[in-house]
Amino acid sequence: MKNYDAIVIGGGPGGIAAAYDLKEQNKSVAVIEADLWGGTCPNRGCDPKKILMSAVEAKARVEKLNGKGFNTSPEIHWEELMKFKRSYTESVPSNTKKGFEDAEIDTFEGQAEFIDAHTIEVADERLSAKQFLIATGQRPAILPIEGQEYLQTSTDFLNLDNLPERIAFIGAGYIAFELATIANAAGAEVHVIQHNDQPLKGFDKELAMNLTDHLKNKGITFHFNVDVAKVEPLDPGYRLSADNFELITDMVVAAAGRVPNIETLKLDKAGVTYSKRGIPVDEHLRTNQSHIFACGDVLEKAYPKLTPVSGFEASYVVNAMNGETEPIHYPLIPSLVFGDQKLARIGLSEKELSEHPEKYHSETMELGSWFTYFRINDQEAKIKLVYDDQKKIVAITCFSELADELINYFNLILEKKVSHEELADFIFAYPTPASDLEYFI
Repeated sequence: MKNYDAIVIGGGPGGIAAAYDLKEQNKSVAVIEADLWGGTCPNRGCDPKKILMSAVEAKARVEKLNGKGFNTSPEIHWEELMKFKRSYTESVPSNTKKGFEDAEIDTFEGQAEFIDAHTIEVADERLSAKQFLIATGQRPAILPIEGQEYLQTSTDFLNLDNLPERIAFIGAGYIAFELATIANAAGAEVHVIQHNDQPLKGFDKELAMNLTDHLKNKGITFHFNVDVAKVEPLDPGYRLSADNFELITDMVVAAAGRVPNIETLKLDKAGVTYSKRGIPVDEHLRTNQSHIFACGDVLEKAYPKLTPVSGFEASYVVNAMNGETEPIHYPLIPSLVFGDQKLARIGLSEKELSEHPEKYHSETMELGSWFTYFRINDQEAKIKLVYDDQKKIVAITCFSELADELINYFNLILEKKVSHEELADFIFAYPTPASDLEYFI
């Protein structure tokens, strides 16, 4: 049986970051991966999605300038776009594994199962370690409805050889919005079905509805207050049904949440507490077993489950494994819905704001006439600033083509508590989103 100082279960962004940091401390390290080396983000998540979205953004940029220098709308060729995406994703697993091997980090492929609190088994081999890090992430949830075997997921969508003529997404969170945006721009008939009337839970409702209206104008059909009960196959296609609702489509994508990858770890044998929402940890990211840590999307936590958060937690875990006594402190974390029009927010959660409305007031600013947005004809651009009773900005939501860039500036400003006077001491390139900052703060 091989013995290690640390074993990392999960070869995704969190596990990768931790494994390299541990190795730099001259520890013996092994990493176990049950699926694709590199994890969800580069293989079937953020990165391939953003590659496909790049075509959507380019198409929309030209369309906004129709009649203002252009008189055409580019057509997205799905097969060529998918080939471009695969030119990136196909090498991720091998490159990730080679990186581990070059760093003299042992790698094992297969499902890890705890035998006891210090021993695991993978591919018929037993390994032991002084410390463990569980970083197994999440996977798309499959709705427990009749005909669930016909549901596909974001993983399937991001690897389509051919785009179906009709696609339905069940769920109205950021994944559904982003994939629906891609499918619509590429020419599919797109439907988004939500069990209530609140899309993009966690984002400002007013601006979330602005994005919804924008996508409606693009041709996406939204069905609110529809709880899909059944999916049945046709020849060809599928029928979705609910009370007073029926829809015929060629593909049904379940985009109603994700679940942690914990069931097959046999955590009970290690004495590790867990729930269907993930693994609970203390303020040092330790499980109830002091030598077993967890980070990333597998955690049961309130903080956003995002790739950069996983990396941040992994770096902290390495220090915690070495006896770090300070609890983890999360900085501000931006949330973002990608698309030709993006929705981004930072600051106090919408839940916190709604629970104490008497403490806060907001201001919505129309940005379409500002030169930064006028020059790209982004007439829908808006920003909402939320203030507390001390006139301090506590939350910001941006809705525009440039929201992703703008929210990162606000991240720095709010985190470092940069004042209006301090901003005025900078000279930014003009015209850019940065040169507008002093008018917001």
